[in-house]
Amino acid sequence: MNLFNKKEQVKGVIESLLFMSEKPISIKILTTLLNISEPYLKETISELIEEYKSRKAGILIIKIEDSYQMVTNPDYAEWISIFQKMNSQSKLSEQALETLAVIAYRQPITKAEIDKIRGVNSEHAVKSLMEKKLIKIVGKKELPGKPFLYGTTKEFLKLFGISSLNELPEIMDFQKINAA
Repeated sequence: MNLFNKKEQVKGVIESLLFMSEKPISIKILTTLLNISEPYLKETISELIEEYKSRKAGILIIKIEDSYQMVTNPDYAEWISIFQKMNSQSKLSEQALETLAVIAYRQPITKAEIDKIRGVNSEHAVKSLMEKKLIKIVGKKELPGKPFLYGTTKEFLKLFGISSLNELPEIMDFQKINAA
């Protein structure tokens, strides 16, 4: 018995499955999972393929032997390449993440204080975090030499999907998560 009343629902489920799958999904799996006939599946996927092509969509559905897969449209490869380069540049090293965590939980904090907590020189990590606009200079400490004080930025909040520092997990909670 068909679980769906409308073809649009079937299309939506097919799109969802193809989108979330990293590998092509076979016709056999789709027909079994959706409890629909092979001809109906092929007709529905053909319609989806045409819909994507006709509007020059960023994603396409392709057939690979007896399977289907959702892929990016090769017409937009240049844009994808630019984004991938941008995205790879924004990845943080383990050292930068550790430094960022120290700053987030102890701000405002000097570089010397960061170095003491981490037990290593954090100059490169601090510079990298500044370039990525995840931290900023928030003042100077009243000590000889007046060292800079560092704190996190709005970009930091955006990156971690939080609206304020109050949403950072408690350090004890984080230790429990790490121990699990």
